[in-house]
Amino acid sequence: MSAPAIGYLVSRYPAVSHTFILREVQRLRELGHSIHAASINDPDRAEADMDPVELAEARSTYFIKRDGVRGAAAAVAYWMSTSPLTMLAILRQGQRLAPGGLGLAYAVEAAMIGRWMARTGLKHLHVHFANAAATVSLLVKQLTGCHLSCTVHGPDEFDDVPGQHLARKIASFDRIVCISQFAKGQLMRIGSPQHWDKIEVCRLGVNPADFPRAHRERSAGPIRLLCVGRLTPAKGQFLLVQALARVRERGLDATLTMVGHGPDKARLHAAVRSLGVESHVRFTGPLRQDQVRDAMAAADVFVLPSLAEGIPVVLMEAMATGLPTISTPVNGIPELISHGQSGLLATPGCVDSLVTQIEAVAASTDLQRRLADAGRAKVQSHFDLGVNTARLGEIFRTFPAARIV
Repeated sequence: MSAPAIGYLVSRYPAVSHTFILREVQRLRELGHSIHAASINDPDRAEADMDPVELAEARSTYFIKRDGVRGAAAAVAYWMSTSPLTMLAILRQGQRLAPGGLGLAYAVEAAMIGRWMARTGLKHLHVHFANAAATVSLLVKQLTGCHLSCTVHGPDEFDDVPGQHLARKIASFDRIVCISQFAKGQLMRIGSPQHWDKIEVCRLGVNPADFPRAHRERSAGPIRLLCVGRLTPAKGQFLLVQALARVRERGLDATLTMVGHGPDKARLHAAVRSLGVESHVRFTGPLRQDQVRDAMAAADVFVLPSLAEGIPVVLMEAMATGLPTISTPVNGIPELISHGQSGLLATPGCVDSLVTQIEAVAASTDLQRRLADAGRAKVQSHFDLGVNTARLGEIFRTFPAARIV
């Protein structure tokens, strides 16, 4: 079957923490899909800080807020002249979905996206994350009659089911792609059984060739821990700093490199100072993808003690490079890491458990090797970007190909 042209809508794109979406779009295009990207917000960094692929994508993406008042006025005028009753209904629906000015903003953004789709000849809209952008997409569907699908990641969407209008989204989306069985189960819990058949699992992935297994030789120096991710409470980095101080007190020579930025930065720096481990912790800030690979090649153990997650792509990247990996059995992570086989899982929120896992992997080169071997094998067998994106492409090929008239 031929592949319909598809609009991809994301709240912020490209974004340093969502490189997996860019990789997905690239691979879909390589498979013959026509993908047109739109983003509610501007990228999270300047063009000078982007690599060439990100820069090219940013320059071809339609940025809704960047289009400004002139773009908003043109879009509303277009729909008022072509479908005035529907546009008025969208303005009312926006107020029901969000209070005050936010609801009006959702309606205007929907008009802008709908106008962009009409100009581009798109009948299908796919949204990543069932968040505010997905709320706007409900209005886009009502306005344009487009075929609407969504990739649901979790767990953020599940924190406020009524506020995210998840039940309505499940009913309104034509197809729902979940990155984990956990996410699918949550949607089945929230939505009516009559909609369950539209929900399916299609995992994210990495290209193992982009993350070759690094050759690591343990020296007599400290064991080098690495954590990559946004600095947020959900990632559990505060617990990791506490665990580092604890293992050092117990005699294990260990250092920690923390890659990323986010709202927890000041709190983490304060914790490092208060625990007296400033000389053993390095904060790099956000890094380019090639720099992340270099950091993984230089590390001995990857640790991400998350309190809430989907299935982090960064865990797949670390496992692909042959890094022994420690995380927690929350949400979709056990679908990637089997404790004692492809990685180690600490009890969520428990510093003692995290200390135990760090000490266990540090004490045994045999365990490090076994975890590294099995971790890379798990990524290759279940989380290969090419295989999983091809499956997503086959799902897309079942979508109606007609354009908006």
